Amino acid sequence: MKQIILAAALSAATALPALAERIPLSDLSSYINGIRRAQAEFTQISDDGAIATGTLYMHRPGRMRFEYAGDEQLLVIAGGGQVAIFDGRANTAPEQYPLRRTPLNLILARNVDLSRSGMIIAHEDDGTSTRVVAQDPDDPEIGQIEMVFTDDPIELRQWIITDANGYETTVILGDMQEGISTPSRYFNIPAEMRARGLSE
Repeated sequence: MKQIILAAALSAATALPALAERIPLSDLSSYINGIRRAQAEFTQISDDGAIATGTLYMHRPGRMRFEYAGDEQLLVIAGGGQVAIFDGRANTAPEQYPLRRTPLNLILARNVDLSRSGMIIAHEDDGTSTRVVAQDPDDPEIGQIEMVFTDDPIELRQWIITDANGYETTVILGDMQEGISTPSRYFNIPAEMRARGLSE
């Protein structure tokens, strides 16, 4: 009788689908470092629940551009070590922050090493994706970024940035196209200011 129960248990166990294992940090670091030029559609959910869509351009290291659909005047550029937020309705110079003082730098850094001591707060798998919560170990007070990856092949699908004030911004990515040729002016903050007639 015991053999029958054991055989039935083993049979049931082998019939169950295997749960996905979390992707190693070394593999995730290699994947991010391997991204050079990429483009993807995105959906952004702000802390207040506002939803926006658009196109994201990434040119690692150090450069990213968010173009918002339906509002050509709203634009976010990371380039030249700065992050600039353009709001054409205000007709004023963009808000600017040092890139290294934002969690976005953890994606755009020249050499991403998620295994660095003190960087990872959480690293887990929910059965369908791997979630990593990271912070700058030298400046943890600037906030953190939670990244969601799928496997086979590895793809960055989403991130949630929590800033120094605790506000969350979620960015959900569509299929990422890599190797896209992107004009360097897309990431040139002074050039964008001149094009908008704003003083630097």
